[in-house]
Amino acid sequence: METIKNLFRCSCPVTSAVDIVGDRWTLVIIKLMLIQHCHTFKDISESEEGIAPNILSSRLKTMLSLDLITKTHPPNNKKVNIYHLTEKGLSISPIVYDLMAWSDTYLRDEHTAMTSFDQQSISLLPREEAIDYIQEHYKASVSSVLSDDY
Repeated sequence: METIKNLFRCSCPVTSAVDIVGDRWTLVIIKLMLIQHCHTFKDISESEEGIAPNILSSRLKTMLSLDLITKTHPPNNKKVNIYHLTEKGLSISPIVYDLMAWSDTYLRDEHTAMTSFDQQSISLLPREEAIDYIQEHYKASVSSVLSDDY
């Protein structure tokens, strides 16, 4: 795995952020965790996005090294790894929300099979309330998974 220092191609803050979350899979993994409540390697790899296991493993390792996610086990099952967003990773949720809203507004005509943005009427909420709603539901799902036997 690359060292974190080698991930950045220049000193620009926008380019630096894109160097981390602008690859083909990192934001998708964050979305799967945040919106679809995927918590295990299996959950993520079996999603409709079709992330190859070697790519998923590499991205999870990078995300762990950048403290975007953490890895733990449910109390009664040390064989299963539970991945969840750290506060640093969770702070990317406004970007995920904005991408969902932008896509819903500007790509729907070109991609008619796109799923609806209107999960639980989230698109009807003001932006900040929608982001809070997403984050709170995510945190509740993590708490539930960590208290189960998974």
